[in-house]
Amino acid sequence: MNDEGATRRSGRRSSGPAGSDDVGGPEEKKSQRQPDDPAAKARDVVYRLLATRARSRSELRQALLRKEIEEDVADAVLQKFVDAGLVDDASFAEEWVSARQRYQGLGRKALGFELRRKGVDEQHVEAALANVDAEAEEDRARELVQRKLRSMRAADYQTKMRRLVGMLARKGYSEGLAYRVVREQVEAHGSAEGEDLDLP
Repeated sequence: MNDEGATRRSGRRSSGPAGSDDVGGPEEKKSQRQPDDPAAKARDVVYRLLATRARSRSELRQALLRKEIEEDVADAVLQKFVDAGLVDDASFAEEWVSARQRYQGLGRKALGFELRRKGVDEQHVEAALANVDAEAEEDRARELVQRKLRSMRAADYQTKMRRLVGMLARKGYSEGLAYRVVREQVEAHGSAEGEDLDLP
């Protein structure tokens, strides 16, 4: 029985692909199903990431390097995606600015910070921010202030001003725009409610 067990054990060690599967586990199975092709692996990673949302070239490159793709392979694969129009930092920047302004209410400063953090070249950042309509930006700031004011009825004038200007500043609105919009809305809100405002 011991000899038979030894034969089985030695058979597993010397067996072909089936035996290797048992020993190697999921990673070895994966390598047997797919050739060891770094470029193919890199393409798969890029396609998966682009399927969820648009990304900058820098974001994709960092993702490939984290997957231990060599730099030269990552750059070559990404260049093919760029040439095919599937990776375009200029378009990405425009779409990002439009979506983040609409859904998150972000101002120019915050939008520029996010794009630079994603590795977008300055020329594309500036071009995308130039498309932000000043009137639309002010309207969005006004909407944010109006929404927040509804929950601040008990606060005094100075507290409202401080908190609301701070909120807009954190969202990337310029100090001048933030102060002007907040003062306008706080005063209008106070007049509508019959508050006796202590104006500075």
